[in-house]
Amino acid sequence: MNKVKLFFAGLFILCVGKMGTAQQTNCSFKNEVALWTTHTALRHAGIGIYLQDSETGEVLAQTDPQLSLVPGSTLKLITTATALEMLGPDFRFETQLAYSGEIKNDTLFGDLVIVGGGDPALGSNYFKEHYLDNHFLNDWIKSLQNRNIVHITGNLVTDATIFEDQMIPNTWIWEDLGNYYGAGASGLSVYDNLYKIHFSSPQQSGEPTRIKYTNPYIPGLEFENQVKSSNINRDLAYVFGAPKSNKHTIRGTIPKGRNDFVIKASVPDPPFLLAWELKNRMAENGLSLAGFIQEKKGLNHWPLHPLTRTLSPKLIDIVRVTNHESVNLFAEHLLKYLAWLTHGEGSTQKGLDVMTDFWEKQGIRMDGCFLADGSGLSHFNAITARQMVDILYYMKTNSLQSNLFFNSLPYVPNGTLYFFNPLNFPGKSLRAKSGSMTRVRCYAGEITTQNNQHVLFAIFLNNFSCSQTEAIKLVEELLVRIAKN
Repeated sequence: MNKVKLFFAGLFILCVGKMGTAQQTNCSFKNEVALWTTHTALRHAGIGIYLQDSETGEVLAQTDPQLSLVPGSTLKLITTATALEMLGPDFRFETQLAYSGEIKNDTLFGDLVIVGGGDPALGSNYFKEHYLDNHFLNDWIKSLQNRNIVHITGNLVTDATIFEDQMIPNTWIWEDLGNYYGAGASGLSVYDNLYKIHFSSPQQSGEPTRIKYTNPYIPGLEFENQVKSSNINRDLAYVFGAPKSNKHTIRGTIPKGRNDFVIKASVPDPPFLLAWELKNRMAENGLSLAGFIQEKKGLNHWPLHPLTRTLSPKLIDIVRVTNHESVNLFAEHLLKYLAWLTHGEGSTQKGLDVMTDFWEKQGIRMDGCFLADGSGLSHFNAITARQMVDILYYMKTNSLQSNLFFNSLPYVPNGTLYFFNPLNFPGKSLRAKSGSMTRVRCYAGEITTQNNQHVLFAIFLNNFSCSQTEAIKLVEELLVRIAKN
């Protein structure tokens, strides 16, 4: 009897000890967060932090109240998670080459039509092996040759109507639109919707520069070049121009004494560029087009006959690039495609409705969540750190795509985490997505502590009183403290 009493007494002490250890750990997390938020650079900042054990679901620390803050590119985690859940990792986008009319002998009496399927990666430099090593346009030419088509009497028509005509979300700022990271999502995007502008600059600073050429060539594109040479050895040139407009202004500076300095800009009319490239490829192969390049508008009642189709890489590969390289264009495509799939209308607003509705149906409260795009480039986005972690927790514990999703996040020092010291986060112990813009620095993901505790986290900083470099160091310092618990 005494032995039984001793056994239960020992068991009670063991349990109390474990509970005490857990309470101490949680207290430690809370103390670290509370101490960190007192930094002078954060005195006037909006701070949102939420830490949750990914296995038990226990909330380890949080700032109170939970503020709706600008998340920057961490918003891509929500967009890619929604796409994976709704489409599945093996989903592929499809672009089709088709024709109207009829083929007689070597002549197509009708139009050649490129039907967009919303592929974000068609011809993408991120997927050279998939599209470019054996160029997809060569496959399209072969499909024409296989039908013995030499002459086309009609037009080359681009059909991008799967998405709305407006490529850019309403709330993107003018400074972003002409630059590569501000490329808009078209139902027929190509080559990441970016082109390169090659400059030469004089040996002296403060002098005018010269534009040599663009790659690819975009017919009709006009520049007002206000770029000057500079002693600063980096790209500080910005392109200003609206979608569908062929008049762009370039302002800022590039390094002096360069024979070939390259900046990247967004293609104003991706469907036209794609058709232009196909037309040139046809001419090189002896195929003639009597008509012109035309954009499909409204409803055409023609029957279309397929020639060939180009499939995208698997969705999981697109998601991996989106999260690892923070590609705004890919995220906006995913958002619009979900809208088209659900409502038959590939618009930004419908996509935002789909995304919000999806997570509410999973039991996640979305009040205080204000979404303006799918990539996080808009300053009008605002969510709470808890909402971000709630979605991460769902993906960790309820999603069939859990491993695929978390493996799509970069680990130190890769992707957007290259600023962090890899010695602080060995063995992929930190996987996270970053988000930054003026006075915004955010991180969200999963960190494994030295005690092998898996912690989901979101750290949002808005309007801090220090440089971006200092803000990065501050966040890294907090993550190191978390990892040591």
